Formats: sequence, structure tokens, C-alpha cells
Amino acid sequence: MHSDFLCPHCRSHLRVGDYVVFRIKKKKWEGAIILMHPQVGNYHVEHHPSFIFEEGEKFDFHCPVCQHDLASSKHEDLAMVLMRDNTGETYQIYFSTIAGEKSTLKMMGEHVELYGKDSEKYVDFFTLSQLH
Repeated sequence: MHSDFLCPHCRSHLRVGDYVVFRIKKKKWEGAIILMHPQVGNYHVEHHPSFIFEEGEKFDFHCPVCQHDLASSKHEDLAMVLMRDNTGETYQIYFSTIAGEKSTLKMMGEHVELYGKDSEKYVDFFTLSQLH
């Protein structure tokens, strides 16, 4: 199934080929481009070899088109983008901004699906009626 990923602010397409493109930043440097696998729950990431990071480091995710911060209002360690599947349904995709943390939450309306071994960390930030 092919899904499109969109910036929630400018609605630009973030998926290019087999990856979702993000600009990331942290305090030490201005930024880098990373490519994330589009399958929800697949944590494969591509980046330039000079981009070195440590497990547990926090990054700020930005739209590569409008540069808007993709930080989630649900939790300071989550970012959010929109995902539109091949049937036209649109979901909110929340994912961890912490290097090495495997956590993704897929939400539409009152329904939330958890992916990744670290997702339970964020359960309390979604209402219990949303979790499935």
C-alpha cells in the first residue's frame, strides 16, 4: 500500500520515492536532512555519513518545504505529520524525536494504533477512549 505523507502546516508532500524527507535540527548545528522509511513501525533511517548522533539524543523535526516545526502538542518528544493512504483516508502520525526510540502512534478520530517497543511511554498523553 502506498501512502503519502504531508506537512500538517503547508500540506506539502514529504514522501520522495521510498522515503519520507525531514529536516532535523539540534542545538549543536543548524540541521541535516534525514530519510525515514514510510511504513509505519519500520524504523530504518538514511542520512549522510557525516551525521553522527548518539542514542537518546533529541532532535527537532521540520518540514523541508515550509521549515515549520513539526513538534506535537501531545508530548514534547513527539513530532506529527499527516499520512494519506491509497483509499484517501488521512491519519495523524506521531513519532518519537529521540534517536533510537521506536515509537509511532497512528491516529484517526478516536482510534489510535501503537507501533514500536517504546510506544507505551506515550499512552498517557492520548485519552483511553482513543487507544485500540
